[in-house]
Amino acid sequence: MDPYYSRPEVSNSDLSKLKELLYPRERFGDIEKAYAFGSLIDAMITENDRVNYFKRTLDSYTYSREEMEQAEAMKKAFYRDEFCKMFIKDASFQHVSIQHNWPIENRSVEFQLNVRCKWDILKPKWKIGGDIKSTAAKTEKEFFEACEFFDYFRSRAWYMDIEGTDKDVLIGISKVNQKIFKIHINRGDKLYQKGKEEYQDLAFKYWIMFGDIKAA
Repeated sequence: MDPYYSRPEVSNSDLSKLKELLYPRERFGDIEKAYAFGSLIDAMITENDRVNYFKRTLDSYTYSREEMEQAEAMKKAFYRDEFCKMFIKDASFQHVSIQHNWPIENRSVEFQLNVRCKWDILKPKWKIGGDIKSTAAKTEKEFFEACEFFDYFRSRAWYMDIEGTDKDVLIGISKVNQKIFKIHINRGDKLYQKGKEEYQDLAFKYWIMFGDIKAA
């Protein structure tokens, strides 16, 4: 287990878990299997040494031959895309950003949390980062709708603000037709503002429920 996931700081995943607790909604499909497949794609591109192609494993998880072949096809599609090839050149992969006593404001209340995030792709000198997503979307419109449904804009604003980047890009790789979708986010634009408002609201609820209010 990556020690990052046992760290005590609040992550975007913690905010997602809180949202599920507060606003439960029906889940469709095998969530664990979908998450594992997404992790495989990420690793093939950003941490290829973790993938055992002979045993078809990533860490302790074993994949079917069909899953490995599908992931390989998606990886090849990623590297065929000129922007993707340019974007990952000289990039930092799986970079961890941590802030302690990080100020957040919501409803005219300022509070502090210790926070963390782990990037798929980060180019600190360019102040830009990105996230790779496997998706069942077949079109850009479907990918955008999936990003809204899964709160990806919230995660990108969270990452951008913790690290202090100005630009971000969500890169979707279709599991259906291997098309590449890209959604660019700039600090201050509508998608960034949407994501920021969403994380501010959830972080406020997290602080009320689990934070040290007296110390804020």
